[in-house]
Amino acid sequence: MSLERELHKRSGSICELSGETENLKVYEVPKSPKTGLDAHILISQTCLEQIENPSTIDPNHWRCLNDSMWSEVPAVQVMAWRMLNRLKSEGWPQDLLEMLYLDEDTMAWAQATGEGEDLDDVVKHIDANGAILQAGDSVILIKDLDVKGANFTAKRGTAVRNISLVHDNPEHIEGRVSGQHIVILTKFVKKSN
Repeated sequence: MSLERELHKRSGSICELSGETENLKVYEVPKSPKTGLDAHILISQTCLEQIENPSTIDPNHWRCLNDSMWSEVPAVQVMAWRMLNRLKSEGWPQDLLEMLYLDEDTMAWAQATGEGEDLDDVVKHIDANGAILQAGDSVILIKDLDVKGANFTAKRGTAVRNISLVHDNPEHIEGRVSGQHIVILTKFVKKSN
């Protein structure tokens, strides 16, 4: 049986977050410790667009989480927790978060993306396109950079793998280019997949 068919069977052919029945999509919940059916949920196109593009979030759409957060499916619980955290400033999601119980493993999965951290305390490293950089990411230089003290130029298009973050400066990352360990400004890199 295909993954999509299994999801339709589990959900009764409705969005596992909003209950919608139109334009249903298979969605892999990020950072899942599991694979297959346990790592996926069936969601509507509307939910998918708002999850992937936070600037389009309509808080009233997500009032559906009042029901779906009680799902017995861990992947649904994880997405409900993450979306409630994104919407915390609205007021009502905070009340739901206080009621929502996740077991230890499910909570670890929910927190794996950094959702729910107090953003005021977290230093964010952001690339030229606005993507958040994390330690271990790979980036590509978008500009030729003269490396002071090493007498070479790091060429545009050069991949820098396994970067490390400068924790007290959100504009600096570190990585190896041509065998040299260098500090790079985040505005001169873009995250690679």
